[in-house]
Amino acid sequence: MEQQNARYQSIEHLHRQLEEKERELEELRYQFEEARETIDAIRNGQIDALVVEGKDGHQLYTLQTADRTYRVFIEKMTEGAVTLSQQGIILYANTQFANMVKYPLSSVIGLSFDQFITPKAISQYRELFQNCWNADAKGEVYLLCDGDKIPVQLSLTTLELQDGLALSIIITDLSFQKTIQEQLRQRNEQLEIINRALEISNHDLQQFASVASHDLQEPVRKILIFSHLLRENLDLLSPDSIKYVEKIIESSTRMKRLIIDILSYSRLSANDFGIEEVNLNDVTRELLEDFDLQIEEKNARIIVTNLPLVQGNKGQLRQVFQNIISNALKFVKTDVQPIISISGKRIATKSFNSREDPGGDFALITFEDNGIGFDEIYLSKVFALFDRLNSKDKYEGTGIGMSIAKKIIDKHNGLITASSKEGAGATFKIILPLRHTPS
Repeated sequence: MEQQNARYQSIEHLHRQLEEKERELEELRYQFEEARETIDAIRNGQIDALVVEGKDGHQLYTLQTADRTYRVFIEKMTEGAVTLSQQGIILYANTQFANMVKYPLSSVIGLSFDQFITPKAISQYRELFQNCWNADAKGEVYLLCDGDKIPVQLSLTTLELQDGLALSIIITDLSFQKTIQEQLRQRNEQLEIINRALEISNHDLQQFASVASHDLQEPVRKILIFSHLLRENLDLLSPDSIKYVEKIIESSTRMKRLIIDILSYSRLSANDFGIEEVNLNDVTRELLEDFDLQIEEKNARIIVTNLPLVQGNKGQLRQVFQNIISNALKFVKTDVQPIISISGKRIATKSFNSREDPGGDFALITFEDNGIGFDEIYLSKVFALFDRLNSKDKYEGTGIGMSIAKKIIDKHNGLITASSKEGAGATFKIILPLRHTPS
């Protein structure tokens, strides 16, 4: 019985000891949580002073307002931030840096910063560390991050603390930037490969077009010669045969013109692009002399106002003007005097909506006629290769002329457009830079 009572007393004593230890543990937990909250409050700038109980009673420790603002700013930064001693030991680090290196924040303080630098970058970091005490420095290194490495930029500057000089380092993660740079590098390499392939392809196409056009012109030339010989001997031909010969001559002429236009279009892809000062007034005057018979035949009235000087390829620009004027003389109304107006002015920007500016860097040239016009729903076809808006039986042509004009204007870094209404004439507008810049 006495033994049993002694056992009960012993168990009760152990229970009391256990309860006392649990209370002590709870008190320690409370103190730890209070300390953690205090540290977080200090870090986040939520408090400006601390009252600490010491041997000599309670003492007040104030935190400067500037320090508070600095701590809040540093803690909220998306970059990592550390403060190092002159020996390279981390005195302070923000949460972002701890996240970058995947270390608990409490474990970072007191470590040497260079242990977070990859071996290959350590010499570069040490050079930065040595030089930055004399002047601010920046450099790119790689940080160790849980077995991986991340590219960062270090921005180093010295700080004057109460205990002496220290070093502040801002760490910017360059991972995204490096990824984009690598993607751009790969894309540039792919573009270079594609461009080389296109250059080869364009050269081959130009060679093919040149050879094909030359080889095609010879049989067409012979067809035209023999057809004309047949037409000169009409007494040997029946009326039907005469009609067939005329059809052969007409088709052969159109084929010859088509071959020449294809060759002209293919040559526009070549890089030989001579630039000179081009007086568009002279170009227009020369063309009107060439069209003299056609203008007289159709009793056309041509109105030309002063056109600006531009830099470009005179032969190509002449071809643009020729194609547009030729169309204006071709697509005229029956029993209506054709009137063609060609005007120019300087504008401020490369836009058809730009304001007029006598000192502008661009020229706007406008061609207006009172011909048959076209429905603007077909505007996309005007500059398309081989597309025609009118029957080839009624209006001669290959459908390449305005495609050639657009390609020439594109090569001059300009713009071309058209507007019209069916039966109400057409307007073509061209914008050219006054000074040519390579595309």
